[in-house]
Amino acid sequence: MTFRSQNVRTRLTVWYIAVLAAALVIYAGTSSTVLVLQLRGELDRLAIEDLETVEGFLSVAPDGSVSLRNDYHDHPYPAEVQQRLMEVWSADGKLLYRNEALGGRALGGPPIPGEGVNSYSQRSIRLADGTPVRLISRHHLLERRATVIRVGFSEQPLWARFWQMVIGLIIGLPVALGLAGLGGYFLARKALSPIDRMARRAHEINAEHLGERLDVENPSDELGRLAAAFNQTLARIELSFEQLRRFTSDASHELRTPLTAIRVVGEVGLREQAAPEHYREVIGSMLEEAGRLTRLVDSLLTISRADAGQIRLVLTEMELLPFLREVSALLEVLAEEKAQQIAVSGDAGARVRADRGILRQVLINLLDNAVKYSPAGGLISLRLRTAGRTVTVEVQDAGPGIAPEHRARVFDRFYRVDEARSREAGGAGLGLAIAKWGAEAHGGRIELECPAPGGCIFRLVLSAEEPLVIPEQNFREPSEILQ
Repeated sequence: MTFRSQNVRTRLTVWYIAVLAAALVIYAGTSSTVLVLQLRGELDRLAIEDLETVEGFLSVAPDGSVSLRNDYHDHPYPAEVQQRLMEVWSADGKLLYRNEALGGRALGGPPIPGEGVNSYSQRSIRLADGTPVRLISRHHLLERRATVIRVGFSEQPLWARFWQMVIGLIIGLPVALGLAGLGGYFLARKALSPIDRMARRAHEINAEHLGERLDVENPSDELGRLAAAFNQTLARIELSFEQLRRFTSDASHELRTPLTAIRVVGEVGLREQAAPEHYREVIGSMLEEAGRLTRLVDSLLTISRADAGQIRLVLTEMELLPFLREVSALLEVLAEEKAQQIAVSGDAGARVRADRGILRQVLINLLDNAVKYSPAGGLISLRLRTAGRTVTVEVQDAGPGIAPEHRARVFDRFYRVDEARSREAGGAGLGLAIAKWGAEAHGGRIELECPAPGGCIFRLVLSAEEPLVIPEQNFREPSEILQ
């Protein structure tokens, strides 16, 4: 049965008491065993010494009986050892001597074969009245007659001391466990009090107060590292909330602009009585805004599915240089409107495994960005380079460049640099964000470099090895989403 409690302090205290109780029980058992063995060893030593002493004081009467000489006096024994018990047996099993302390009780009966022949025989027996005795036997030649001498001492004092110790442990163990439990609960409460404070503080943090943090009392201990990790998590959550708020605000604003334009153009067209050509122009303006709105919604849908990991990459091995020429051809019309030129060059043998639809959208967004911000008559370079297992596609424009303080955020959603990336010149600010996701989905990255005096280089870095594949799920093909 598993102990369960809502209070961690209680669980820790119970486990602490349980472990301590087990340790004390093991210690008590070991100590008791050692005590019994030590007392028994002392009793054996005393019996052996006494047996060696009485061997010299035994005498044989003319009738063959054995006795102790009158000049032998009992040695004083320790208080915890009772009087000696002694018997002398012949080798053929005849009792030759029994001292008065036995009072007719026998020390185990006739000798057993081999008893005390080569060394001392040691064993514990019980007398007829139940008295436990430690018995020492040894073979002895008494006036050329083989005998067995037995000397025994009662073990009752030994076991009396043992049970005194056990009773003391039984009485002291609950007291010790109670004191240990109180101390353990106090220590657990003191050790866990920072967690209680962190929990109360965490309850006070909500979506409106994500900027608040937990107090880190000691950053070097476990609780300090826990608080620091929680603060880092709060910082990431705060950043995510801020990005979500900004994304929602920017998306609402971007969606409202074409919707407002459609509504205004439609209302103005309805107020006027004009020729069909006028209405055709009004409808054309509305369709233009509707197209812009459709592209924005498609971009938002792509980003949403990408964030949820719901786009399945269809990887194929492809030659990059022909693919780059194919993509550049799609934007030649836009470039010709501004008298721009797109130059494609690079290693004709470069090959990668990639999703053609995703990679096409990445390159289209980068090239479209270069066309929009390059001046009329400018040159846009699309270069392909290989180095080992790395393939790099560089898109260089002839625009005004990007200030250093804006470069870290140009891949953020809806982010535009004020002068060079205005709404009139650019789109909704989602193209670079989609391009970054597409590169990372292939296990690559996009780098930005703005060399002096102007222009920017967007560098798409891919690996010639198999890219990272997002797990397959039941969703539409990327080519269907990015059309």
